[in-house]
Amino acid sequence: MRVLITNDDGIDSPGLTVLARIALARGLDVVIAAPARESSGASASITGAEADGRLMVTERKPPGLEADVASFGVRATPGLITFVAAYGGFGEKPDLVLSGVNRGQNTGHAVLHSGTVGAPLTGTTHDIPGIAVSLASADPQHWDTPVPYVETALDWLLASGLRDRVVNLNVPDVPPGEVRGLRQAPLAAVGVVQGMVHEVDEGHLQLTYSDVAERGDSGSDAVLLAAGFATLTLLRAPVFDLDPSLPGHDGPAVAASPASGGSVAPSEA
Repeated sequence: MRVLITNDDGIDSPGLTVLARIALARGLDVVIAAPARESSGASASITGAEADGRLMVTERKPPGLEADVASFGVRATPGLITFVAAYGGFGEKPDLVLSGVNRGQNTGHAVLHSGTVGAPLTGTTHDIPGIAVSLASADPQHWDTPVPYVETALDWLLASGLRDRVVNLNVPDVPPGEVRGLRQAPLAAVGVVQGMVHEVDEGHLQLTYSDVAERGDSGSDAVLLAAGFATLTLLRAPVFDLDPSLPGHDGPAVAASPASGGSVAPSEA
């Protein structure tokens, strides 16, 4: 099984090495491709830097990784990196995406904006399941604490056979013995921070951020994580919702067409 390991913190993050060691210990075929510089907040965007029409890629390893693993720093967002990998840009198409370990939690509806989550969500649109892993600290001190929870999530995802899902794992940044357990949790209604927009002067806006004191509904991922639990949340890439109440009508070309008989009935899915 081939595994793409990526992140949004960049190729110089030790979180990549944590995931690579887990995958290698399982005997998986690993390729690392991560942004050449930090791409936090990139969501699933597919943007990158090109030179002469070619995506800029250099061979670089994350810190502390001694294994002989193909590893690249890419001038691109994690979403684009995963997109390129799905089309064979870094060797054979991966069977799994592991993203992280991220500096800082990815909880609540704010996961929409996370590059850590955006990478494996992009993978699911190409029939590649994934796991996003985050440590709840901007400056993590316990990089190895997520290891057993990543292994649990990996076992579950592979056994499930699901190809269109992402397991979002958040772990407290505490010594392993201080984690209270692992819990499935829904997304909180709020993220970690909230933004406020201030008009500085005409034509200019200033955006400031502050911590969110209220973590959301009881039992949510943000609440459980703050209480010392590791959390698992199953995510899906965007899907359409068939709502028969959505409006529709014939355009002038359809109404004037003799072959149409003057109208065309809406199709049913």
